[in-house]
Amino acid sequence: MLEKFFKLKENNTSAKTEVVAGFTTFMTMAYILAVNPNLLSAAGMDSNAVLIATALASFVGTLLMALLANYPFALAPGMGLNAYFAFTVVLGMGYSWKLALFAVFVEGIVFIILSLTNVREAIFNAIPTTLKSAVSVGIGLFIAFIGLQDAKLIVNSDSTLLTYQTFKGDTFHSVGIGAILALIGVLVTAILLIKNVKGGILVGILVTWVLGIVCELTGIYVPDADAGMASTIPAAIVSFDFSSFKETFGAVFTLDFKNFPLGDFLIIMFSFLFVDMFDTIGTLIGVSSKADMLDEEGKLERIKPALLSDAIATCIGAIFGTSTTTTYVESASGVTAGGRTGLTSVVTGLLFLLSVFFSPLFLSIPSFAIAPALIIVGFYMMGSVVKINFDDMSDAIPAFLCIIAMPLAYSISEGIAIGVISWTLINLLTGKAKEKKISALMYVLTVLFILKYIFL
Repeated sequence: MLEKFFKLKENNTSAKTEVVAGFTTFMTMAYILAVNPNLLSAAGMDSNAVLIATALASFVGTLLMALLANYPFALAPGMGLNAYFAFTVVLGMGYSWKLALFAVFVEGIVFIILSLTNVREAIFNAIPTTLKSAVSVGIGLFIAFIGLQDAKLIVNSDSTLLTYQTFKGDTFHSVGIGAILALIGVLVTAILLIKNVKGGILVGILVTWVLGIVCELTGIYVPDADAGMASTIPAAIVSFDFSSFKETFGAVFTLDFKNFPLGDFLIIMFSFLFVDMFDTIGTLIGVSSKADMLDEEGKLERIKPALLSDAIATCIGAIFGTSTTTTYVESASGVTAGGRTGLTSVVTGLLFLLSVFFSPLFLSIPSFAIAPALIIVGFYMMGSVVKINFDDMSDAIPAFLCIIAMPLAYSISEGIAIGVISWTLINLLTGKAKEKKISALMYVLTVLFILKYIFL
């Protein structure tokens, strides 16, 4: 049955290879089970409910990819998109997490429509490659910055706005030790990745966490709730209590539409749409290329069902109660291990489903143990900077403005807006409109973003 459905022989693979690949993919992206609840809880959401939603959305999305497209790609709530959800929409703009979930749900609906046509690819092609790369880099800096703050390595300062942790004073045994352990975690994770250890990011989280437990048991680390430093010792390992899930499940449909901020909502929804679009298509092309799945013209044979799987997963994830569910670049680890069909995705999806029962374990991982993962993920996303042509200043300057605006404005959407406006205007005013083939869509986006700054 497996052979008939997944066409294993046709894809030069076996059931054993696919199972191993599925485990490999899960190990490299399981960190999202610890990171996503940590980020979205900052928006006021119940962390246990978010963990369950994360696991279920990952399970459903990955299974859809297996059944509809027969590709070894896994899905989960996207990094960067969850940061935008929590820190820009909710904490920055002051909107409720329910409105943010509704924006994710609507984005998914739009994506379903676009995925059934050629519009999604057309929009992707309209945005200059430079800005696509810049968005990825900017998000990487933003995520790394959040990681540094979560680790308490970067703290507020009255004189310089921000400064580094001094490792002195009364909070040394809580904040100070946590920051030191985070630094050790970055070092350990870097060594593991350089040594090509499978699941290096997840292992780095676990090593840092274990060191935290040892420090707490020996009195070196002392939990301090007022300083945001929780205990590292889990109260339980397994739980069959899913009652907290009701806090987020279906909450997207309980939004109060009185005084609905339509203008801001469209900007929020578009920002999710923009980032998710480039992240998904870029990931699909990148991982497919690694697996030699692209045809002679560089196209992916079953890209429509793959995009449709991603779009449906986004809607379902919003209903469960998590930020945008998207295709993960960590799928490349499973492909490297030999995964070539949807059977790899089925295995990965089932492991995500099983992880629901281990929610107490994931939720007890302290923020200083998760911080190294955020910093390293930021590093991965920085890799796109080499795709920017810095010899062409009409490309490079807008890219730089897009990148630097995200961490400094603490907003992904602001970086996108500044990047789009500056790229269009600089190339238009320097007479390069024809050379750069500025699309009608870019003009429309530029006008919309300018109007946003004028009226909102």
